[in-house]
Amino acid sequence: MHLAKSTVSSVVQVFRKEHRIQRKTSTGRKKKLSDAHEQRIMDILTEKDDITIEETRNKFLMLNPEVSNISKSTIYRIMENCQMKLKSRPDMEVFVGTLVHATDSDPMLIMQDMVLGVINGKIEFVESVEELQQLKAEYGFTDANILYMGSSQFLMPGLVDTHTHAPQFPNNGLALDLPLLEWLQTYTFPTEANFSDTVFAREVYSKVVDRLLRNGTTTAAYFATIHLDATKILAEVLHSRGQRAIVGKVNMLRNCPEYYREASLSVSLRETEEFIRYVKGFENSLVLPCVTPRFAPTCPEDQLGELAQLAIKFDCHVQTHLCETQPEATWVKELFPWAKTYTEVYDFTRLLGAKTIVAHAIWLSPQEMTILAERGTGVAHCPSSNLSLRSGHCNVRELLNRGVKVGLGSDCSGGYSPCMLDSLRKCVHVSNTIAMERAAQQAGDYTPLSHKEAFKMATLGGAKVLSMDDKIGNFEIDKEFDALLIDVQAKGSPIDVFSQDNVEMKVDRFLYNGDDRNIVRVYVAGKRLLDSTTSANATAAAVAAATTAT
Repeated sequence: MHLAKSTVSSVVQVFRKEHRIQRKTSTGRKKKLSDAHEQRIMDILTEKDDITIEETRNKFLMLNPEVSNISKSTIYRIMENCQMKLKSRPDMEVFVGTLVHATDSDPMLIMQDMVLGVINGKIEFVESVEELQQLKAEYGFTDANILYMGSSQFLMPGLVDTHTHAPQFPNNGLALDLPLLEWLQTYTFPTEANFSDTVFAREVYSKVVDRLLRNGTTTAAYFATIHLDATKILAEVLHSRGQRAIVGKVNMLRNCPEYYREASLSVSLRETEEFIRYVKGFENSLVLPCVTPRFAPTCPEDQLGELAQLAIKFDCHVQTHLCETQPEATWVKELFPWAKTYTEVYDFTRLLGAKTIVAHAIWLSPQEMTILAERGTGVAHCPSSNLSLRSGHCNVRELLNRGVKVGLGSDCSGGYSPCMLDSLRKCVHVSNTIAMERAAQQAGDYTPLSHKEAFKMATLGGAKVLSMDDKIGNFEIDKEFDALLIDVQAKGSPIDVFSQDNVEMKVDRFLYNGDDRNIVRVYVAGKRLLDSTTSANATAAAVAAATTAT
């Protein structure tokens, strides 16, 4: 049985729009027809080939006078159900259990007894478990497609690292005894200079991407080095590993060692454009090029302006640093005496926009915050690095109150941990510290960030900073499925779970005490990149499945 293409085309788009809206606004569809009526329509549809929707509706209304009317979209939905019953769905993955994500109105929403379906890497439906049998009939999947999560498990969006330096990973956990500007000259620039060696670059970058995925970072914004060939290798590794990322070749022409700087402005621009074209040549929507002036002290005004033009030409992201330390901000005013503020340097050169990420942004004036909000520029808050290098405490609450997008960044190796859970926890600690300082100074009311708000910053907030919230960040229908399967009782788990713990307590324990051992599956765009589920997990899932079936 099938319907003529011309018959279906007029109602398909209307139906899909209505159906999507209904799914997004309700946990469980309200059926306008009884099961018996739907079965009668299915019987009519199977009577002959090429039956039209109008013919089906007329015959049904004639046979069932108690039904006053029926829409074309309802007929089409039932027709789809009928067809789906005849097909298996090996391309589909379905999760039953607890979902945890953030929305615009709720920083951490915990939904129990839910069903989430993924087709072709995108979220197809999010429904109450009461709808499971109806969904099976509608989509044609079986228990073979379903992962029944146990009581110790939940699904959450992948973590988003809005700022990290891939070539600095050899320094992670080392050399954190100096403030920023001395730290760069003494440790960071010499390490990054080693990436002229492409063999070394491939070794390091392979470990970097694997480590971030292992820690649940499904999306990352990477600084590379000034080296074109090595940065291409980083893009290749990302492409082969399947992580979602933006990646940029670093640009800098001054205030850096002779052994580690670009040859000239023309070379800087030529190689940056070559890298952009190289990454776009992958035709991989997961890996995107990014224009990456290191920060204003290393880039003269003409370089900043020309890089901005490249970003505009190719519609690229831009990433850089802003107001990380007070000495840095003072230095920028000396280097750009015409600018009133550090932020004005980037704004004047047209680097600020909705696809721009500025890291740190600790020492901003209210006027600078207003500029960032007006431009739609996002801030990568890097609390671990800010503490390690003694840069300062970023007042994220004020940024958010002023309408600035804020996500979290690991900022390795200024931050010593590649795990975004570390950034999440330190985000809360820094905000608590600001609250204590304000209280001691009697400086007015200040509400510290909660761990739920930090969770949102690590997921949906990060997606907004990277201008990817239309694709990732939470479990909205039609978004790509970037997700983590968490098990608080996975093998070797650092978390102690007690008999009285409810679901929210288990989620909180993971956020505060969990680590990579609790991340048992990692998905990017629906592709399973990591799976460390154990036989114990499988047993728990089987028990859950049997209970649900009963």
